Amino acid sequence: MNFFRIIFIAVFVITGTVNAQEEVLGKWKTIDDNTGKERSIVEIYKNGDKIFGKIERILDEAERGNLCEECKGNDHNKPIEGMVIIKGLEKDGKEYEDGTILDPENGKVYRCKIWVDEGDPKILNVRGYIAFLYRTQQWIRM
Repeated sequence: MNFFRIIFIAVFVITGTVNAQEEVLGKWKTIDDNTGKERSIVEIYKNGDKIFGKIERILDEAERGNLCEECKGNDHNKPIEGMVIIKGLEKDGKEYEDGTILDPENGKVYRCKIWVDEGDPKILNVRGYIAFLYRTQQWIRM
């Protein structure tokens, strides 16, 4: 009997750890802070031990071909649709942090933290920050 109890507990712990990580994975709809308009679909995915996010689809047909003119380095003048904007997040409790997020509208890169809203698992909080100044957006699970 003790053997089965140990197996059950091990499966429960492993499943809980995987589910906690998978709750940020998937497709999320971004919302414009100023207009409240739906902007894009971002896919959050795992690569190795880190979490990344790329703009899978820009929802406004007129903006689909836009390039990241303000971006620096390899992202300069690249299409925004398909661009990886969240890079290198690592799990820390219920949050993922220590990575970056790119704002393709101004080309700036910010430190980033994401977490699923405890009250509503269909909401992803995405925070970009510099020092103690930050902005948090809420993305909606697709």
